[in-house]
Amino acid sequence: MTDPETTAEVRERYGVGAFGERVGMGDRPALVVVDLINAFTDPDTDLGSELGGVLDRVAVLLDAFRAHDLPRYFTTIAFEDSYGDAGRFVEKVPALRELRLGTEAVEVDDRVEPIGDERVILKKYASAFFGTDLSTELTTDGVDTLVVTGVTTSGCVRATAVDSLQHGYRTIVPADAVGDRADEPHRANLFDIDAKYGDVVASADVIDHLEDGEGS
Repeated sequence: MTDPETTAEVRERYGVGAFGERVGMGDRPALVVVDLINAFTDPDTDLGSELGGVLDRVAVLLDAFRAHDLPRYFTTIAFEDSYGDAGRFVEKVPALRELRLGTEAVEVDDRVEPIGDERVILKKYASAFFGTDLSTELTTDGVDTLVVTGVTTSGCVRATAVDSLQHGYRTIVPADAVGDRADEPHRANLFDIDAKYGDVVASADVIDHLEDGEGS
């Protein structure tokens, strides 16, 4: 990924052959839709932001993965009324108290809602892997590549991308299918992911790969 606002000095420091090599997509990619739940997609909540464009791109990716019968997973983050399952996370981010189990706030936004047997994986922390059975699901489904979408780029998307790499998956992050509350952390984390953890691409590149028959 090339960001026109990245300085020449930074580009030199992260030079070719040192960082940012391409890992590409493997034979069986899966799509992970991270935390596109109402509390995050409603800009009027403490946790939310305007994500219309991200939702549109994720919807297109979902259609493509469904058409090719490739695995799709969703995540939500929700806590019990006692918040005993929230640890120090809720102390650090008090706005997380909005995310109570069984409420509309933690349901996946209707614009990208799961269909059929698509699972919504409940998590308590940033990574879709931490404390969940996602890794088991991916192994069972024979997945070798994770396409990570959703929110936020600097939080749960980044954590999931890092853990995806650490679990041995090729990791792809479509830049136009992830979002954040501010542009600066969004761009900075896309740069860092692309340098060290996965390939940052356009969602159209992912779809082209599927249409070429390389991911089916």
